[in-house]
Amino acid sequence: MKKYKLTDQNIHNPKVSLTWYGMEGSDEPAKNDQVQVPTVYQCSQNLNASTAISLPEDFKPAEKSKSSLVTWIKQKTKNSCSKKMLHKRIPILSWLPQYNTNQAISDLVAGVTVGLTVIPQAIAYSNIAGLPPQIGLYSSFVACFIYTILGSCKDSAIGPTAISALLSQENSHGFGVDGAVLLCFLTGCVELLMGALQLGFIIDFISGPVSVGFTSAAAIIIATTQVKDILGLSYPGGSFLLVWEQIFQHIKETRVGDCVLGISCLVVLFTLRKLKDCQIGPSDEKKTRVHVVANKTIWFISTARNIIVVIFCSVMACLLQKSNLKFFTLTGYVKPGLPTPTVPAFNTQIGNKTYDFIEMVSTLGTAVFIVPLFGILENIALAKVFSDGRTIDATQEMLALGVCNIASSFVSSMPVTGALSRGAVNNSSGVKTTFGGIYTGIIVIVSLHFFTPYFFYIPKASLAAVIIAAVVFMVEFHVVKPIWRSKKTDLISAVATFVSCLLLRLELGIVIGIGINIISLLYASARPSVHVKKVKNELGCEYLLITPDRSLVFPSVEYVRTAVSKASVKQGSSSIPVVIDARHVQSADFTAAKGVKTLIEDFVKRKQPILFFNLKPSVTSIFQGVQPSGFVYCQTLNELNDKLNQFINA
Repeated sequence: MKKYKLTDQNIHNPKVSLTWYGMEGSDEPAKNDQVQVPTVYQCSQNLNASTAISLPEDFKPAEKSKSSLVTWIKQKTKNSCSKKMLHKRIPILSWLPQYNTNQAISDLVAGVTVGLTVIPQAIAYSNIAGLPPQIGLYSSFVACFIYTILGSCKDSAIGPTAISALLSQENSHGFGVDGAVLLCFLTGCVELLMGALQLGFIIDFISGPVSVGFTSAAAIIIATTQVKDILGLSYPGGSFLLVWEQIFQHIKETRVGDCVLGISCLVVLFTLRKLKDCQIGPSDEKKTRVHVVANKTIWFISTARNIIVVIFCSVMACLLQKSNLKFFTLTGYVKPGLPTPTVPAFNTQIGNKTYDFIEMVSTLGTAVFIVPLFGILENIALAKVFSDGRTIDATQEMLALGVCNIASSFVSSMPVTGALSRGAVNNSSGVKTTFGGIYTGIIVIVSLHFFTPYFFYIPKASLAAVIIAAVVFMVEFHVVKPIWRSKKTDLISAVATFVSCLLLRLELGIVIGIGINIISLLYASARPSVHVKKVKNELGCEYLLITPDRSLVFPSVEYVRTAVSKASVKQGSSSIPVVIDARHVQSADFTAAKGVKTLIEDFVKRKQPILFFNLKPSVTSIFQGVQPSGFVYCQTLNELNDKLNQFINA
């Protein structure tokens, strides 16, 4: 029989294999005996890291595999080229073979409904971004086609959003269309890179309170920018406070026609929004066909309220215009036809100065990272709302958004992502797959090709009303009370983000909010709770049990060391042993190991016993790495009692 030590071999064999064994008397596995393969050969004895085991003569342990870059690349390539991975990265391959007529009809209805919603929104978002009206429409079709192939959330309708438009406007720095298109391209590149590197965890650093503060501030800023169109005023844009200052300065220039139309549109939009809650007829079981048709009609009118209001106002404005009655400020000329595909501008000229690519990127600044970050956040938030419990593949969504933005930038698009409002329309319309985006894209293309001359007559006040009616529900003041009930300190980051976004800039507000969150996390990490109590074991041996409630990392080391030293002096004498229960210590670092070494040395100097209990093997090896003298640790309660008795009897 051959003898092997578990510390020497990683034993496995097609015919003879072993399961791992824990150290004697413990449920935790020893560090060096984890051969996690199906059990064929069993030993009757308990094993620890130094136990020799006997195996048949014909048993041949496999050699340890040598990891190499070539092997890693081969394995990754093999995994990337598998059918499963192909279906994961191109989701249309999974559902298209099973696509049926019922799904096609549902997608057609949803796609057309979303398309009718997108058209007025896209024109209005162009206004928010300070861009020509056609840019919003250019941004609303290519991404729909791309997402049909690469998207994993059937409810997401990719296009411009109010927040992305506002971020584009704040960071255009006078570059106009060239700046917005380049920002769209760079947004796609960053999103694609984040997806390839699987950096979705970065989104986790934007907490709920920070997101609430940002979204609410952005909604108020967006609504503020539209007030001038509701009142029929004309003045250059600016910061939140500057816009309100200009509104009051020019309030006497208010156009009565625009003001009446804008307020009327708001009333109608809010009324139609509530209309979908009305149900005609009895309960579902007793509804007649007439009731069903009536309810569907009410639902469609409520869902398509934006396009209905805009069309009605446009017809009215057109008739008045032909009668030489200019009551309203109109959108004006919208460039007809589809955009000519072209490479994004990597240089531009403002006045007499020419900016090259590096200068443009430098001028765009943090927007290159903030816009894609919030694009991903918006789309994943949408996907989670309508996921029905399914897991969201954040990596795939980042890849899909990246390709959507890069492709859209070649047709003069501003940054695009999924919008919750369009997602809600998609979902309530009964969309079954991402194929609904094809019909949405077609509707936008048809409108660009045939209806742009009629967009001239759309009153700006009606578009402003559409935007205000949409963003007013993004203000999330209703979550303040739950946050207060849950954890009051979370309101600090929410309020700080909200105020900073309003008074400074959106991206600065986000950075401030994230910074406050990180500081609070570091503080919590640096100040763990240390529970201290006197305990007697079964043999009557008294000792001091000290239990830290989390891992030991560098910010908390000195605090824990001081707390342990004070507790050992305050609650006991130098003769009472101290036991540190490390059951909650899942990880440690070099600084923690040095701190533990210093702590042990302090106890040795005053001749007070100190023991460590329930240490994880990985943490034990970290502590042993600094070679502390007098480091005593126990894995089982019996072992702990034996050590305590030895100290007492010494």
